[in-house]
Amino acid sequence: MTTPPTNDAAIRQWNDIPRTALEAMEPDGDFAKRHLINPVLLRMLGDVRGLRVLDAGCGHGYFSRMLAARGAHVTGVEPTDKMFGYAQEKERALGQGITYVQADLTRLPDLGGPFDAVVCSMVLAAVPDWKPAMRACVRALRPGGLFVFSVNHPAFERLLTTWREHGEYRVDRYLEEYAIAQTHAHDYHRPLSTYLNELAALGCHLRELAEPGLDPRTAREAQDTAPGIESYVHLPNFLIAAAERP
Repeated sequence: MTTPPTNDAAIRQWNDIPRTALEAMEPDGDFAKRHLINPVLLRMLGDVRGLRVLDAGCGHGYFSRMLAARGAHVTGVEPTDKMFGYAQEKERALGQGITYVQADLTRLPDLGGPFDAVVCSMVLAAVPDWKPAMRACVRALRPGGLFVFSVNHPAFERLLTTWREHGEYRVDRYLEEYAIAQTHAHDYHRPLSTYLNELAALGCHLRELAEPGLDPRTAREAQDTAPGIESYVHLPNFLIAAAERP
């Protein structure tokens, strides 16, 4: 009988990410985050000046720093030693007033009261036991607060690799839940309905779903170094949701 994956095991996997990979994502994330995810997250959040914002699963803290630069009072939560330490190091150097807390999202400590907004970007799909993490994000909000999260689009998770191989996207398993090996750790495939039904179970009001596509001009500029990147013009590799806590 296969032992189910645990959150602690996933945290240990992510703790092995090399520092060079973190430095390569400065100052605003990798290609996909810069061109597809960040613009939508920032638009959904709107004007964050003066707001308390929780960056839930902040990683090395790049998005926390973007939010702080826009005037938000940011708390970033990250469980891994390596990424938490990197984020703290950047805060000491930049002095943006970000508070970083080392904790598992499923076991959040007292963070000093409710938040106006919670961002959980590209995190939930990496958490084996993910429902307590989403629940903690929603509970951290004030009534009427905004919860924004992004995941790999469940219908198009391996878009680039299958496009390169076949010139189109192919999927043969959608309704099951299973692990997907990534460069440093695993992500977990779950149908879209799984995430949305949990939002509904938590009483959240869905404000918007976004499936961003890549600008064709950006794809043309990147095609020599990223074969198959034109697939991002035609199909969405990411899903971004904004919901309100009742």
